[in-house]
Amino acid sequence: MAVKLELYRVFKEVAESGNISVAAKNLYISQSAVSQSIKQLETALQARLFARSPRGVTLTGEGQMLYQYVRSALGLIATGEDKLSQAQQLLLGTLVIGASDTVTAQFLTPYLDTFHRLHPGIRLKIVSGRSAKVVSMLKSGAVDIAFASSPVDSALECWPCFSTHSAFVAGSGYPCDFDHPHTRQEIAAFPLILLERKASSRIFLEQEFLRSGVPLAPEIELSSRGLLVSLARIGLGVAGVTLEFVQDALDAGDIRLLKTDFTIPPRSVDMCTLREVTPTAAATAFMEMVRAGNGGS
Repeated sequence: MAVKLELYRVFKEVAESGNISVAAKNLYISQSAVSQSIKQLETALQARLFARSPRGVTLTGEGQMLYQYVRSALGLIATGEDKLSQAQQLLLGTLVIGASDTVTAQFLTPYLDTFHRLHPGIRLKIVSGRSAKVVSMLKSGAVDIAFASSPVDSALECWPCFSTHSAFVAGSGYPCDFDHPHTRQEIAAFPLILLERKASSRIFLEQEFLRSGVPLAPEIELSSRGLLVSLARIGLGVAGVTLEFVQDALDAGDIRLLKTDFTIPPRSVDMCTLREVTPTAAATAFMEMVRAGNGGS
């Protein structure tokens, strides 16, 4: 049995005012429309909801029972509408972003700071993960926005944020010729320190070497980018790194860059949303800020 929501709104107004003419005035409709709505509701529910008298109307026992539920239901709807309005005005809500720890630290932090100051009612939630993980979470609806390296997926809408470059580094005292342009074969012959196999940068690096017929067989595999620098610094080998993420260590002289006689194409870290899903107001505002480059405002 389906009853139109508007009939319950009229029922609630009549129950609270105790008078059909007053209810009609409050609802900006005619008295006959109010009476007709109550008659329709009683017919649909097969119950007498009001007792009529010259003074007005009062709820019957059945009407009183129904009123308790209708009042709660309409109250929840009103609250939901209010919350939705506040979310659309960026007064409250949650924005869930998926990104690696490195991307969050090296790129997102100023944007998160600015967004939080502009919209303190929006709860920011950061889900850490490598590119494949955050893209999977985006497609499952677990995050609103994902930051991933060069994703190729027709289901995604992507905007390039910044480029990254692969490089090889070693501790400043490592026994190698830092001025010599190393070949792929020479790089592969070093004791290599690389990220774990599931890391997108590791996959990309291996694919680039294999295109020239040179496989990479690291002696050390890590899950942390920071450890790449730490172990290279103490001389355990040559680390394959993302240049943009180790610049501070290079500037400090903790590690040095190895020259190569080959060039590895750059990759793009993209901001991604689902192509067929309309972003929330909070997600839209954050994406506009990133695209405008307003992380420091």
